[in-house]
Amino acid sequence: MKRWPSLTLFTVTLFALWLLLNDTLAPGQLALGLILTIAITLGTAVMRPLRARPHHLLAAVRLFFVVLLDIARSNIAVAGVILGPAERRTNSGFMKIPIDLRDPYGLATLACIITATPGTVWAGLSPDGAALTIHVLDLQDEEAWVRTIKYRYERPLMEIFE
Repeated sequence: MKRWPSLTLFTVTLFALWLLLNDTLAPGQLALGLILTIAITLGTAVMRPLRARPHHLLAAVRLFFVVLLDIARSNIAVAGVILGPAERRTNSGFMKIPIDLRDPYGLATLACIITATPGTVWAGLSPDGAALTIHVLDLQDEEAWVRTIKYRYERPLMEIFE
């Protein structure tokens, strides 16, 4: 019964999405949407053995705006790399970043942030979980990337999830 509130929110969200995508409130679509969302919610509940326990909503909101700003900046930087001189395109590479974050939901969020930011891709996590590998399109200063990941993303995620 502890999962009931999150299942209810998930069910309502899926149901609303179903109705928005079908653009109708016909009784058949209401019934089908309700049946499907309840079945999907119950079916996926067993695949989520760990519950996310986010804390500090204000930190999550701040992180959201930091990520939006970084995505906008990265779009401009990537455009500069692509449209700029050919020499600038030869700076891409992989790098390892030591991390302290261990929460699986925090790591998943970090992966989404890194991959959603243009010019960077999450390439892997070491078996012991102590280092992540990322690919950077314009890798000029590895220390700057380490500071960015650790202080702009990892620290707030640890505050939110741990």
